Amino acid sequence: MTSRSFLRLAMAGAVASGAVMLATLPADASSGAKTVPVRLLALNDFHGNLEPPTGSSGRMVDENGKTVDAGGAAYVATHMKALADKNTIAVAQGDLIGATPLISAAYHDEPSVEFMGKLGLKVAAVGNHEFDEGYTELRRIMKGGCHPVDGCSPAGPWKGAAFDYVGANVLFKNSNEKTDALAALGGSSSPQVKQVLSDWGVPALPPVSIKWMNGVPIGFIGLVTQTTPSIVTSEGIKDLKFVDEVKAANVASKLLKLVGVKAQVVLVHEGDQVTAGQSPDACSAVPGAGNRIATQVDPEIDVVLSGHSHQAYLCKVKDPAGNDRLYSQGGSFGRVITQVDLNVNVKTHDIDRASVVADNHVVTRTVTPDPEISAFVQTWKDRVAPVANKPVGTITADITNVAAPSGESPLGDLIADSQLAATKTGGNAQIALMNPGGVRASLTYATSPANEGDGVVTYGEAFTVQPFNNLMQVVTLTGAQLKTVLEQQFTGGPNNQAFTKILQPSANFTYTYSRGAAWGSKVSDMKIDGVPVTDTQSIRVAANNFLVGGGDAFLGFKDGTDLWSGPLDIDAFVEHLGENNPVAPPATNRITAVD
Repeated sequence: MTSRSFLRLAMAGAVASGAVMLATLPADASSGAKTVPVRLLALNDFHGNLEPPTGSSGRMVDENGKTVDAGGAAYVATHMKALADKNTIAVAQGDLIGATPLISAAYHDEPSVEFMGKLGLKVAAVGNHEFDEGYTELRRIMKGGCHPVDGCSPAGPWKGAAFDYVGANVLFKNSNEKTDALAALGGSSSPQVKQVLSDWGVPALPPVSIKWMNGVPIGFIGLVTQTTPSIVTSEGIKDLKFVDEVKAANVASKLLKLVGVKAQVVLVHEGDQVTAGQSPDACSAVPGAGNRIATQVDPEIDVVLSGHSHQAYLCKVKDPAGNDRLYSQGGSFGRVITQVDLNVNVKTHDIDRASVVADNHVVTRTVTPDPEISAFVQTWKDRVAPVANKPVGTITADITNVAAPSGESPLGDLIADSQLAATKTGGNAQIALMNPGGVRASLTYATSPANEGDGVVTYGEAFTVQPFNNLMQVVTLTGAQLKTVLEQQFTGGPNNQAFTKILQPSANFTYTYSRGAAWGSKVSDMKIDGVPVTDTQSIRVAANNFLVGGGDAFLGFKDGTDLWSGPLDIDAFVEHLGENNPVAPPATNRITAVD
């Protein structure tokens, strides 16, 4: 039964006072059953990894403490089929797309969304990366239609996602915008529902999705990290606001209760870090932003499935009423499937919390890959191969994105060098800075399965490192403003940096920072080409448009003047690799960190 059919039945049972009551519906189990079973299978942060991810991104610690190869769409499909039963609803916690390998990104992630439909996914929360190409593009992915610039993919006109995208805390800034909220609630005409929505604001996405299983409705509430505006390009979300996750969840929970849905699950794209090396089934999460949501949302919410931090954990937390509540996450890149088994009371239609049992299954590659999905992935691989397998340069050894104690990485430094080279002419750039979160993978010396040869870097490998298609820009900052930007790398300042993010500098820019100094006094000894920087001098600073727009909480960039725009960051990187053959790993000696 669809959510719309459910609401029609629910409305038929409304009492004279106008309150919406749930119509009595038969359970699919035997007539004497007091509860019916439901199984949730959850994925998060897939990031378009249709092919098995490589390096550390393709390994996972299993429940025995052993590190194993994991992930890949065909293996995900095999494991999902083995875990699914007739009681299963497949769900996801965001970042299914965005920051994806070329096989998916070249076609605006339509292949990854289609794959999720083939898995039988029913509901997904939006993640911050669902907004990488802006709200309008997300709507196209949801609803269908060919890309307005690149046209249709080789598969033909895009039909739209086969599952529901939900995001209760994504609102329009303009109250005159249209909304899918009532449609998500089956077109509810309940005065109470309309009043709640009126008081709350205008949702830009359906806040909830209602699915039926074994005769009972399950309400899924979608949430995305409220930090989204600081971690995606601002232009694409200029008409949206991302509000507090807890407040939004509580409004959505109230809406579900108004239409009689008491079994409630939050799918939230926010999570916590973990103690390293733990089993995926351990409660290794260090309480942070995710835990705040999991412990503070309305007591009616029974389960909180999380994402965003790319970690795997299974925790039991207390809700505001003191009851146990499951709080979990399943890693990233398709390496873990979270299984949640629970029972729903046939009479009350609420989840029996004592029945909730969860398990994080590592998607090992020791099983037979699903033949249908293997063929599907190969089709897209063949389509993109002429571009992906083109050699663009060579390297002498692995160039990794693993940070040194100073926070800089060899690959981050190399990218900064490429960006400076691409913006000197035209933009008159003097230094370049790269955000570390934009360096998505390492460059490995060993040949890939495409057999391009040891040390050869292909366009596909370079794109995997930098998959965002950001525009290179240059702005003028004073020395004092540049110091402010560098201070904004650290927590404790007015920009509310969530955790330390060390910008990767070009080779001609050096400085020192003190770990123990107070915020505002951490950075010293800035030099360009060995010459000390003064507070009043003007400096042309190159960075991608994400940073220049204040992304990653680097708000100081927004004070820059004389904006110049140049090539795409991936084009700058590819050109630099080609012009500097062979490239050796840069020394990470541009930043000096002291206690």
